[in-house]
Amino acid sequence: MHIAVLDKEKCHPKKCNHECQAYCPPVRSGTPTIEFNQGEDIYPIITENLCIGCGICINRCPFGAIKIVTVPDELNKDIVHQYSENGFRLYSIPVPAKGITAILGPNGMGKTTTMNILSGITVPNFGDYKNSGNRESVIEKYSNSILGDYFRSVYSGEKKVVLKSQFVDQIPKVAKGTIGEILSRSDGQGNLDRITEQLGLGNSIDKDVKSASGGELQKLAMGVALLKDGDILLVDEVSSYLDISERLRVAKILTDLAARGKTIFVVEHDLAILDWISDQIHLVYGSPGVYGVIVQQKSPNKAINQFLEGYLKEENVRIRKEKIKFEQKGASRRTVTPNLVEWSGIRKKLGDFNLSAPKGNLEIGSVTGVLGRNALGKSSFTKILAGVLEPDEGRVEPKLKIAYKPQYISTDFDGTCEDLLFRSIKENMSDIYVKNEIFRPLEIDPLMEKDVQSLSGGELQRLSIAITLATDADLYLLDEPSANLDSSTRMEVGKIIRRTMENRKKTAMVVDHDIYFIDIISDFLMVFLGTPGREGTAHGPMTMRDGMNLFLKEAQVTFRRDHNTGRPRINKPGSSLDREQINSGEYYYSD
Repeated sequence: MHIAVLDKEKCHPKKCNHECQAYCPPVRSGTPTIEFNQGEDIYPIITENLCIGCGICINRCPFGAIKIVTVPDELNKDIVHQYSENGFRLYSIPVPAKGITAILGPNGMGKTTTMNILSGITVPNFGDYKNSGNRESVIEKYSNSILGDYFRSVYSGEKKVVLKSQFVDQIPKVAKGTIGEILSRSDGQGNLDRITEQLGLGNSIDKDVKSASGGELQKLAMGVALLKDGDILLVDEVSSYLDISERLRVAKILTDLAARGKTIFVVEHDLAILDWISDQIHLVYGSPGVYGVIVQQKSPNKAINQFLEGYLKEENVRIRKEKIKFEQKGASRRTVTPNLVEWSGIRKKLGDFNLSAPKGNLEIGSVTGVLGRNALGKSSFTKILAGVLEPDEGRVEPKLKIAYKPQYISTDFDGTCEDLLFRSIKENMSDIYVKNEIFRPLEIDPLMEKDVQSLSGGELQRLSIAITLATDADLYLLDEPSANLDSSTRMEVGKIIRRTMENRKKTAMVVDHDIYFIDIISDFLMVFLGTPGREGTAHGPMTMRDGMNLFLKEAQVTFRRDHNTGRPRINKPGSSLDREQINSGEYYYSD
């Protein structure tokens, strides 16, 4: 069976010569496989049961708007939801179970659609895209299963469902007032003080939502969801913009709710957190924007290891060409290279906040990861190195050409991605290295005709990273490049950053909260300690072992290594292994 999907955002029938139709072999032999309507809908319609899967239309389309994918015929029997005739379709949905059920997979494969279906917002149409879904049909379809009881209780209102959306950065556009005022409007049972304390939002209550940080918006969204006190809680990406301490704080809240009998579904890309909180995981495979298949639940350890392996054994499906590997890098680098930049005695006062950074330097060809809790000055220090902020005291020498990717990416640009790239890196757009080693793995070409303002968070992040790495510079500063990216894309971005620095003898500093990501890309670590919102001090750069031990000791977290994949796994607080590692002072690496 061939699935044909048309991306209408990329398709521009008035700007092309209808190459998809003109070069289609069945059309040329008289079979109307691809047709154009003359009415309001000017887009081509591809009749899937007439398609021979040759792929010529894919290659001939000047905008890359068509995807043709071959899938097993039996999948068609399990279709849960389809958006349009040549639109995305989802196969199967997870079954509610005791504890926390997680969904893990790449973006664009239906995880958010699944959450909307489970919440009752989207009613599945089982492939009948011409008609909106019917609740009675859903209950009848699943009448002899747990899903039947689940949807019956959701649709009837017997069970209250609360959905925490992934789009926390959109909150200032739809809500007004302070964080405290917004939380109060959702507090129907007098739990505001308790939830505020649980989430560590006490110092942010009086802050206007328009000036709130990403971490504060994430905790606000979680607070609103918790205050609604639902029987079923659906959490779509909980860790974005949160530091590891805050991620563990929210994870503890979710595990406590599950222990009290709440039904919880979670979509998450931080593998360490996902491993720690999940009781079962449903993996997702398919083709981004075309289709997604949610497989039967697996144990967290088994699911994550198969995800990293890139092969689902029971389903006999390969989801990735290469394994994601983790290496222990506790030892210092043996190769010493010249310093690119040095700083000393940096001090900066920002309102009531004081930042300090003693003497330090970055080596040519190295990647320095930056870890620390939120509101300790990591982004401000990055801006000082970038020349965006001037220090009150101290010096940064020499002055360098900087390529800077900020934490929050503006979408104000009025034009396409190609327009923005041309304006930003005109001279380097045709560079062979940029095309092959940056644009291609970041999948930038398919975004070219898209308006910047229409990009998803992940697409905008990839575009911003591409522009930064393709810029001629001495020092590359990237602030939270993993935000809004799925686990696979994060690892790919990590490889691109490392490869670019090594091959071009450049230097990078990367601020991020994903421990896996920082471990994979970094040669050295900087750690920020202090009191959030009041004062922060930069320590390092230092070796990976010293940096991880300093950071995790402050966070009161230890990691062990999985025997099969070498991936780090969070130890249960107070466990024998946790106590043993704390006593030895080895929080992350071991010989």
